[in-house]
Amino acid sequence: MSKILIVYYSRKGENYCNGSIKKLEKGNTEIIAEMIADITGGDLFKVDTVKTYSENYYECIEDAKAELREGARPELKEYLDSLDNYDTIFVGYPNWWGTMPMAMFTFLEHYDLSGKRILPFCTNEGSGMGSSEKDLKKICKGAKVENGLSIHGAEAASSQKKVETWVKAQ
Repeated sequence: MSKILIVYYSRKGENYCNGSIKKLEKGNTEIIAEMIADITGGDLFKVDTVKTYSENYYECIEDAKAELREGARPELKEYLDSLDNYDTIFVGYPNWWGTMPMAMFTFLEHYDLSGKRILPFCTNEGSGMGSSEKDLKKICKGAKVENGLSIHGAEAASSQKKVETWVKAQ
């Protein structure tokens, strides 16, 4: 069996959920990442930015929009020393403005992903994968980017069966 990594960005606190703002103790993407780790036995790595985004949902999404417009690459607190030991990498993120948070671009562009298999998963409130799969194909040069899994964020905690079915089909 190949060595598996589950790398993800997730945001707890104020989130948009079924038409209203709710405070989450754990981000939706982190919930799904932990499910995948339990199913696969893979290693988990949470991407974390040096800059802390606002606790206020609306301020956070405005910051995210500005980062996207600028093509920003936010500084990260840490990286893994190497991805050499991993053949399969699950890449998880919330859909921010139609793609991944810019922090995921920062993380992925840090490595040579040639020969890796990339399995994206995304939490969202109805916007699906957006352009993230296309964006992953651009930045993960030499990797095989598979079709991703879109999870409605408000249903993340009850998505075990959907996640299992997708992971086992890989």
